[in-house]
Amino acid sequence: MKTLYLECNMGAAGDMLMAALLELHDSPEYFLKRLNDVGIPNVTATAEAVVKCGIKGTHINIEVHEHHHEHHNHNDYHGIEHLMEHLKISDSVKKNVLEVYKIIAEAESHVHGVPVDKIHFHEVGEMDAVADITGVCMLMEELAPEVVLASPINVGSGQVRCAHGILPVPAPATSLILQGIPIYNDDIKSELCTPTGAALLKYFAKEFCKMPMLTVSKLGYGMGKKDFEKANCLRAYMGNTSDKSEEIIELACNLDDITPEAVAYAQQLLFKEGALDVYITSTVMKKGRPGLLFTCICNAESKDKMLSLIFEHTSTLGVREYVCHRHALQREQKEIQTKFGPVRIKTSSGYGTTKSKPEYEDIAKIAQEKGISIREVLEELGEWLEKGYF
Repeated sequence: MKTLYLECNMGAAGDMLMAALLELHDSPEYFLKRLNDVGIPNVTATAEAVVKCGIKGTHINIEVHEHHHEHHNHNDYHGIEHLMEHLKISDSVKKNVLEVYKIIAEAESHVHGVPVDKIHFHEVGEMDAVADITGVCMLMEELAPEVVLASPINVGSGQVRCAHGILPVPAPATSLILQGIPIYNDDIKSELCTPTGAALLKYFAKEFCKMPMLTVSKLGYGMGKKDFEKANCLRAYMGNTSDKSEEIIELACNLDDITPEAVAYAQQLLFKEGALDVYITSTVMKKGRPGLLFTCICNAESKDKMLSLIFEHTSTLGVREYVCHRHALQREQKEIQTKFGPVRIKTSSGYGTTKSKPEYEDIAKIAQEKGISIREVLEELGEWLEKGYF
């Protein structure tokens, strides 16, 4: 799977993100020419090679040429909509730009207690910010990753001056945009993540996580304006993830005072509510008593729900939690026509292997309708497999 991973150890800003993605592009000079020709008023974008802490990367310069006779206002959402209608960009890029601005507008609306359609964007409504957001959306379309992942975001600390005055870092709107996203600071006294950078990451990134197993094909370094002891860059990796690794939670408890009916009901209920697996193991507990080890495997986001159900529907007083990494094959299912009728075939692949097998429910249905055994159905399908009919 073509994967873009964004490393945000020094935060994220629109120009840093655009510069990192530009280094992944096959024709960066041609891309900048097209960006300058889309029709963003009075804007010229250029790229320069810079070195920070011994690392060579790209810095994007957005030069805004002031023309005082032009009075159209782009500092609200409707102004941005009007501008997008006149740019020479694809409909999907226009949609993505407006969705990013909507994220910013909703955050500003909440922070200032003003309706979304009354929000003025101030800094993010200026033409340099419009160019950053448009450029990132164009690059995302042209690079076409199948999935975008990002690291937890370093937001910085201290205070920042903006149109509303001196605000804490991260700025209130940035903090709101980043709700639900893992963030941190390492005592760098500066704004590392801007509202523009936060909104772009929130919109495009599917997940914020450690870097997965990735076969890297290209690297991009987008450099920020300021200099710190650490290299002020956003790093972009483009590569392929053929195998799936994910973090899962294992919840376990011992039971010795529950009926078989109750434990079976709890198991089925957990499956119904989204558990990845629930299994029950016979064990011997203290004082030689026979008991059960009740184990539920789930995604991190459903952990609290699973814990509540375990406490409510079993007799346990405590549940152990283990964080695990699961490596799974990629799975797909297709329906094929056989002499028995339609049968669903499940195929799993990855880690150098491929496996296929028919769906059990379909095999059982055929066996029942034909009055034959499951083994006979599988033998018949096996012959079809050998002949390449699947």
